[in-house]
Amino acid sequence: MRVLRRSMAPLVHWLAARLFHLPVLKGSKRRHRVAMKLYRIAAESGSRAALSTYGHLLHFRGEDVASRVQGGIYLERAADMGDAKAQYQMGRIYEQGFEHYFRPDPAKALAYYRMAGEQRHPLAVRRMVEVYEEGVLGAAIDPARAECWRKRQHPVGSSA
Repeated sequence: MRVLRRSMAPLVHWLAARLFHLPVLKGSKRRHRVAMKLYRIAAESGSRAALSTYGHLLHFRGEDVASRVQGGIYLERAADMGDAKAQYQMGRIYEQGFEHYFRPDPAKALAYYRMAGEQRHPLAVRRMVEVYEEGVLGAAIDPARAECWRKRQHPVGSSA
């Protein structure tokens, strides 16, 4: 049964995303509840994309602290599975800290930013440039490393 759930997770995530972005019944609370339930099922079945999306929705739009912490946990799982967007968000969460569960941790923040930057996440690359230009998050000022990260940035308006 577990193998079936895991293999169905991408399909459930796809269905949740379509339902969530459906223009029909845009303000429907029932549609929202069903979509969130499908996201949860897909996330708990191990879908990296669902973990990232559902974690983001819970952490940044959750109604209470418990939901927001749970969203952070889902984001961290997605980040550890290699999702660049989740890695960037975990960098932000560990840089700023959140409640008692995610204490500020510059080393973890830098590690997540680096992982996302290596996948060319544009905001993570920009943050890595700032890290080495300003000497923040426990890193020393290093113009050579800042320039190396700057070369990874895509020019605004380019199609890449």
